[in-house]
Amino acid sequence: MNVTGTKVSALSLASIKAKKELEAQQQHHQKHREELPSEAFNETDMLLQWNKFAQKMTDTGKRLLATYMQMNDPTLNGTIITLELPNQSTKEEFLTGCHELLGYLRGKLHNHDITIEVVVNEAVENKYAFTPQEKFERLKQINPTIELLRKTFDLDV
Repeated sequence: MNVTGTKVSALSLASIKAKKELEAQQQHHQKHREELPSEAFNETDMLLQWNKFAQKMTDTGKRLLATYMQMNDPTLNGTIITLELPNQSTKEEFLTGCHELLGYLRGKLHNHDITIEVVVNEAVENKYAFTPQEKFERLKQINPTIELLRKTFDLDV
């Protein structure tokens, strides 16, 4: 098919013309891509815009994407933003909705070379404390002096 949508033989002059027109359009698009801004930015600027977008998602009812965005702080390496998520399913869910985020960050940070990379780290998942002993051990990790408090007042766990 050529530009007008009619069928054209692959060996005809019209197909050669259509092919050249398509190549010219692709070259024009490539030139346009090179003209896009690629200003430098730092991790603080990126985190600020990241959190603003997460808040925007929360306000518009897209809380799942906002939750994934706020599970961990993303890190910046050049123009690659890396986010750690706890499992493959959250990674897939995040990637389906991150196109809007990527466009937002590219616009706000004036850099169209930005990419988002998602890393699955199953060790990120939090272990929840259910029993009183587990809760006490968790508090002791946060503040070791709680053991002194327990001993001083002869408290049970």
